[in-house]
Amino acid sequence: METNPVEPATIIRTEDLDLHYGTVHALKQVSVSVPANRVTALIGPSGCGKSTFLKTLNRMNDLVQDCRIEGKVHIDGVDIYGDIDEVELRRQVGMVFQKPNPFPMSIYDNIAYGPRTHGTKRKSDLDDIIERSLRSAALWDEVKDRLRQSAIGLSGGQQQRLCIARTIAVGPEIILMDEPTSALDPQSTLKVEDLMNTLKKDFTIVIVTHNMQQAARISDRTAFFLLGEVVEIGPTERIFNNPTDRRTEDYITGRFG
Repeated sequence: METNPVEPATIIRTEDLDLHYGTVHALKQVSVSVPANRVTALIGPSGCGKSTFLKTLNRMNDLVQDCRIEGKVHIDGVDIYGDIDEVELRRQVGMVFQKPNPFPMSIYDNIAYGPRTHGTKRKSDLDDIIERSLRSAALWDEVKDRLRQSAIGLSGGQQQRLCIARTIAVGPEIILMDEPTSALDPQSTLKVEDLMNTLKKDFTIVIVTHNMQQAARISDRTAFFLLGEVVEIGPTERIFNNPTDRRTEDYITGRFG
């Protein structure tokens, strides 16, 4: 999918990243670089560390008891496990979850929630952010006449695009997506996939997916995780068509996992 011959800048870099949950060694010496304004897919069997790795990128694992992290995670050259503002980090690095999780409030208030938290109060400013975010999430035309209605009344696919709009509203650089289409029907899945292709012009996207076809369709780079390690990472076309590690080939062709 990558057509730009100019090598993009690296926005995320991890070095020798180890993570333990108590006695469980969930990530082992993970060194990965993620280019800006590209979609990077994380693939691998269940329980191999994909989602755990994703959550290290905005320090959500900090919320897990007995979690211990060693190694480096740099975003824009800054060590995010150093002395930083975690609230600001999570504004910069947004997250969309597997199951749509709109707040039990209006569509408008869902998207205004983040900007208000970060200090935007003027209605005209909020109105602009709402419209811009919903347009970016390809949802504006479907909901513009019912912004004051509950977000819970939206379909599953619309709710997930609303959650993407809510993430966009605070102006992140990076959007993390943890299996964002696994709870959606095929048509809604396609809309979210199309959306990712559009969003990468303005954002860097890292997505966990179990769907091999989806990874091949939407991502520019793919990392294959196995038992907490990154076996292989590279351009998606090469990973799928000419992997260098037999374990990658076995997984992609369905021999295991």
